[in-house]
Amino acid sequence: MAEQLNFPNFREVFFIYTAMKKNLTTIRSWEESQRPREKFLLRGAQALSTEELIAIIIGSGTKDKNAIELAREILAAANNDLGTLARFSDEDFKKFDGVGSCKAASLMAVFEISRRYQAQMAPPLPQIYSSASAVKTIAPFLKDLSHEECWVMYLNRGNRLISKERVTSGGVTATVLDVKMILKRALAKLASAIILVHNHPSGNRNPGKADIQQTKQLVEAARMCDISLMDHIIIAGNSYYSFADDGAI
Repeated sequence: MAEQLNFPNFREVFFIYTAMKKNLTTIRSWEESQRPREKFLLRGAQALSTEELIAIIIGSGTKDKNAIELAREILAAANNDLGTLARFSDEDFKKFDGVGSCKAASLMAVFEISRRYQAQMAPPLPQIYSSASAVKTIAPFLKDLSHEECWVMYLNRGNRLISKERVTSGGVTATVLDVKMILKRALAKLASAIILVHNHPSGNRNPGKADIQQTKQLVEAARMCDISLMDHIIIAGNSYYSFADDGAI
């Protein structure tokens, strides 16, 4: 009598396939020393790749891809450039399957901490003596943003920085200045001069017609209050434009 062969039925085959796939995509199945968190604790952050660090932040993937695969997908969307990734919005992150509001907030929080760290570690510049010195002080707050913000630096008669603050936060292309409010704050701080700073998320550092018009308006209004608009600086990524350096003030 011929030996009867027993073949697994469809449900058994599907179960085996699912188990194998899960085993390939689940980080828990890896050797402990190769898992991102354990590797971080054993060997330090420097031993991890960027995608492994992002995987630790997002914590988990989906049923079809693990956290590292998801991190790799996110990095690829930013062309593997952290500067580009730092400008991703909540909606940009949530476009990825497996990234909800909590994971998006975690990623954005890391980049915000990085910006604040850079600002805190910048060399102290009690005196603003050039556009370059102003940029070193203010650029960490603006260069990686995906929307426009306008800041004002308030200076005393010795061009020493009294304070700096954000005065507007707008859309992708423009912000609207409240000249009266800026000068009111300058007078309250007994500032003798101010420097206006805003960013261009597009990366184009050249001033637009609105930038030129607002600069002229602020120069004239500040003069009436015996306050000097020393400069208007446009931050565009790692470059900038200075109205003062260009002789436009």
